[in-house]
Amino acid sequence: MAVTFKNPFGIRSKLVFLSSFLLVIPWLGYQYILEMEDVLRRGQEQTVLGTAQALATALNERPELFNEANFGPATRSQDLYVYPIYSPLSLVDGSLNDWGEYQQYEVGYDERDYLRTNLNPGRPYIDGESLKFNSMLGEYNGFLYAYFEVADDHVVYRDQEALTVHRSDFLQVSMLSREGNAVDRYVIAPYEPGLIYPYKVRADFSEPIYENRILGQWYETNAGYVVELSIPMEMLGDRLGFAIFDVDDAVERDVNMVVATYNIDDNELLGSLRLPTPEIDRIVAGMGHNNSRIQVVDRSGRVLLTVGDIQTATGLLLTEPVNDEPINKYWLYVQDQVLNPLYYQILSKPSNDFIDELYSDVTREGAHIDSALRGTPMTQFRTLADTETRLLEAAHPILANNEIMGAVVVDQNMNGLRTFRNQALEQLFNTILAVMVVVVFGLFFFASRISSRIRVLRNQAEGIIDDSGRVQNTIVPSRNSDEIGDLSRSFSSIVERLTQYTNYLENMSSRLSHELRTPVTVVRSSLENLGLTENNEDSAVYIERAEEGIKRLNLILTNMSEATRLEQMLQTSEKEKIDLCKVISGCVEGYKLAYTETQFELDVPNYAIHVNGVPEYIAQLLDKLIANAVEFSYPNQPITIYCRALRDHAVVKVTNAGPFLPEEMKDRLFDSMISVRPQEKQKQPHLGMGLHIARLITDFHGGQIRAENRPDREGVIVTVVIPLFYK
Repeated sequence: MAVTFKNPFGIRSKLVFLSSFLLVIPWLGYQYILEMEDVLRRGQEQTVLGTAQALATALNERPELFNEANFGPATRSQDLYVYPIYSPLSLVDGSLNDWGEYQQYEVGYDERDYLRTNLNPGRPYIDGESLKFNSMLGEYNGFLYAYFEVADDHVVYRDQEALTVHRSDFLQVSMLSREGNAVDRYVIAPYEPGLIYPYKVRADFSEPIYENRILGQWYETNAGYVVELSIPMEMLGDRLGFAIFDVDDAVERDVNMVVATYNIDDNELLGSLRLPTPEIDRIVAGMGHNNSRIQVVDRSGRVLLTVGDIQTATGLLLTEPVNDEPINKYWLYVQDQVLNPLYYQILSKPSNDFIDELYSDVTREGAHIDSALRGTPMTQFRTLADTETRLLEAAHPILANNEIMGAVVVDQNMNGLRTFRNQALEQLFNTILAVMVVVVFGLFFFASRISSRIRVLRNQAEGIIDDSGRVQNTIVPSRNSDEIGDLSRSFSSIVERLTQYTNYLENMSSRLSHELRTPVTVVRSSLENLGLTENNEDSAVYIERAEEGIKRLNLILTNMSEATRLEQMLQTSEKEKIDLCKVISGCVEGYKLAYTETQFELDVPNYAIHVNGVPEYIAQLLDKLIANAVEFSYPNQPITIYCRALRDHAVVKVTNAGPFLPEEMKDRLFDSMISVRPQEKQKQPHLGMGLHIARLITDFHGGQIRAENRPDREGVIVTVVIPLFYK
């Protein structure tokens, strides 16, 4: 029997594999949405640039909106930028918690911002003296708010008995008057932490006059102290400066160090106060509803006005679709708990929790702003550090009298576009996933149906022929009109014709035997009569040869009908409980007498091995095996007969030393009319029926028979396995 290997890749597996190529559809959809995102990004880029151009057009040829005096270099130590504050601040809570998100815009000042005054004329900075502070200014509801977080290793307060205000640590506020012709100076020098009491003083700090319009608080920290204050905007001109005076010796009370926001206490060189121009504010306010952050910068890059918040400036207004149908909670659970976590393994979920690091100072930077200040509009994309957020930035120049006065900067984050892309991809993936599931299950069902029909056809084909090669069943033709049904009907027709031909071959030997016996009998009787009448010696030789041929032909006819007669006898025979060891022992004694030139070795146990069978047929089975072994044994080599009971079967082995079985004949050795005898061994006619009869007897007893080459030496082992009888 040929060895068959089961293919693990059946029709179902192949169809599922081929259906996996449908996965190219979501990939194409993904690429399409990426292309659509790119188109929308280019469109958003043009929209942002158009917004900047429209606002720049409204500000063009308006030089009065830009103060020429402020076009000096934008340095941290001189100019003060006032940031808009959107809620009132508490100045008496003893902390900077109210400033919160605005603290990212604070500016630091240290020994590099050393200021010489009449209190310390010509005094250089001494290494080791420590004084620095961070400051932040904001505007809310007509008031200028400010805080000064001072790092001072030794805080000295104003003496309780002193009338002067400059013999301790103090804060000086210098501002250009509303008329613009003088500098007003205010000193904050408290006796102790608490509410502040500002005094207006002269340039030499004399004639202090209390100013009740400036409010605030002074409180200590681990590193020094903090001053918070508010000043009405009506007091301020367009220049402003702050200076921290440090006194370390509580006895001498000399000023050791002054750190200020300006270089020289002069009405021309005092730091400029950067406040949004009201007219620019009015113009920009009309553009503040386009979901963008809009800034106006002067030609020094200083920010004059900011409208909008970059965190919410998504550019796209995404609204939830209105759907009156109730939401399926099960589908919502699958979407949130299963699909979305899977999708966002490859998708990035945008977050508005980010900080624009280039928007944390008084100036704006960037190639687009530099290009706009050179006269060329420009857009660019920028990715924020340590985040996946991308910003779209556009800048357009503002012109007046053929000069560049500044630029309009419009910023948007791309989170809205990315959210739109993610929503589109989610819908696409959901749809494709549903289609894929239906298609895959449909193909799987279709493949299962096909493979099931093929398996039925295969099982019917395997059950047609038994182990002996006889056709015992047929194939039921299918009524389906497809190719498999057509194949089934073809197989059924082939099997029917094969059955008829097999029956003809099986009955041919008995018919030939029956038909040939009559002429053989006639020839034999004629030869006998001829032998009685003829006494010639020459004719006697021919008559003898003819009689030998008749005997040979008669033996052939007997062998041809033996298997048929045995099958008929097996159908009517009744089994009985027999001792297999006794039957084998008796047969071996007879073989020793019949084959005197052959040595037999019997290996049976001293206990009974019972099987359910017919002793005569068991003996006939052994006769065939021994006769075959004798013919193929080498001279002077013994034949071993072995019998044992293993588990629930009796095992009988007949072993001889002789030539190996041909590999191609191992599986066909027990078929009808099969012989492997060489011509020199055939002293009498053989039709290859001996081992076939042995298999018929083995099948009758419910056993199995096989032949194999000996592993230890040259020879053959024939093994018969018969079930034991326990009743």
